[in-house]
Amino acid sequence: MAYLSIEQVRKTYGSPRGPVHALKDIGLAVREGEFVSILGPSGCGKSTLLKCIAGLEPVSGGQIAVQGRPLKGPPEDMGIVFQRDVLLDWRTILDNVLITAEFAGLNRAAMRERAGQLLQRFGLGGFENRHPWELSGGMRQRAAICRALLCDPKLLLMDEPFGALDAMTRDDLNLELARIWQDTRKTVVFVTHGIAEAVFLSDRVVMMDRNPGRVVEVIDIDLPRPRHLALRETPEFGRYTAHIRHLFASLGVLKDDAS
Repeated sequence: MAYLSIEQVRKTYGSPRGPVHALKDIGLAVREGEFVSILGPSGCGKSTLLKCIAGLEPVSGGQIAVQGRPLKGPPEDMGIVFQRDVLLDWRTILDNVLITAEFAGLNRAAMRERAGQLLQRFGLGGFENRHPWELSGGMRQRAAICRALLCDPKLLLMDEPFGALDAMTRDDLNLELARIWQDTRKTVVFVTHGIAEAVFLSDRVVMMDRNPGRVVEVIDIDLPRPRHLALRETPEFGRYTAHIRHLFASLGVLKDDAS
């Protein structure tokens, strides 16, 4: 049985000009402990699909189930990282991370040690008592990831969490996320528009197109783990990224260099 099952999911929004079909007949089964990236252009429904998986948006048709149980709201044992860090500026970084424990009804004092360990691992040791406005964008997003990981969720949803960061910070966080997954084998659904990022992180890449949002291909990524940035320079890695680029070019999403 799949850990996460998405069966013929549709999502339609109403508008004064008529219905907007954001998702059409999305089908996907994610195994427990698998890292799956959802890759596609802006407007293809990637974030909408993630919100449906998170129970933040109702589906218009079809069904989403976690461990065989149909979704009726946010699933238990889930952590989520949004495009923006959404930290609370009036709380310290430590208190922002601990807010997850508060929402879960857990003892703050008992979770402080884990919060400190996570902050240390993500390069934020010594910044526990700083406020978000004192940190760079990359540091804020690291804190947001710590917050999502605090209660050790089985399912981790990430909505373009590195999209607004500079290339070096993005590479650093890609490496750390790959290490976290290697250590914990969480089930991860990761939304991105970065082809190399999707290939580097994933066991499978789900390619989507728009108007309406739909799955056009699912690619198994057979590359060795643990992964290091040098992997991106190998012919095997290049073949995956070239295949994805060519497919998107055939859909009119990208220009093909060969054309």
